[in-house]
Amino acid sequence: HVDSEDLKLDRVLQKASMRDNTVILTTLNAAWASPGSVIDLFVDSFHSGVRTSSLLNHLVIIAFDGDAYRQCAKIHHYCFALGTEGVDFSEEKRFLTSGYLEMMWKRLDFLRLVLEKGYSFIFSDADIMWFRNPFPHFYPNGDLQIACDHYVGNATDLRNIANGGFNYVKSNERTIEFYSFWYSSRLRYPGYHDQDVFNAIKHDPYVADIGLEIKFLSTAYFGGFCEPSRDLNKVCTMHANCCIGLRSKIHDLRIMMEDWKNYLSLPPSLKRLLTLSWRVPQNCSLSSLN
Repeated sequence: HVDSEDLKLDRVLQKASMRDNTVILTTLNAAWASPGSVIDLFVDSFHSGVRTSSLLNHLVIIAFDGDAYRQCAKIHHYCFALGTEGVDFSEEKRFLTSGYLEMMWKRLDFLRLVLEKGYSFIFSDADIMWFRNPFPHFYPNGDLQIACDHYVGNATDLRNIANGGFNYVKSNERTIEFYSFWYSSRLRYPGYHDQDVFNAIKHDPYVADIGLEIKFLSTAYFGGFCEPSRDLNKVCTMHANCCIGLRSKIHDLRIMMEDWKNYLSLPPSLKRLLTLSWRVPQNCSLSSLN
């Protein structure tokens, strides 16, 4: 049974991969899969983005439960059901509950497996809208490139606060070793999720020993509700981070998509002249977090 699952994974990665063995991955549970929910907005953003629709040919949606898998199959051609024995990942996972943590660590272990199979990936949470092709904005060197909740202005500064929801990782010995180290570090930080643990272990001398090169991505291109990409002429992705609750998230994501479509409909001269700003966050306001 495990063998056949592994073969299915090999097959879907092979079909979806780019010429250099890179895939785009997102994970999905039933709460985010229902029609009109997060995954529909995610896929829609690729269709309405600039030179992003062809990237859907390289997207594999990893489903955490049967409902998510069935819904995925209706809207996308590359879906993979990740077997999770004995844990129900279908309902909305509230931040930092044990179910949420288990889902996050399961995901990290899966990403390590993808690297071991020789595939590089962009991992993107499904609550990230893709407005432009991100590849031109990645660094040519850098084993692991990761988005930020807060960007201090320098791509190599470890004081950047990483966000695990968007990263570009090249498959090599260093990244495979780092993902193994990251996954095993969950035992040293019980009750924390992968992003918090990343922000703790990025300082660990072992990471320097591995030789892993980390690059933090600027929020000017890879923004979110925590720190928006101010310039719509530059934005690549926008993440509905710093947001608690699925309904608030969907509400603000819809407004963000409207803002983007309004921007796209402007003539080129006005795009350059107007300094448009987002109408979000609204329901996802930071004040509700504090």
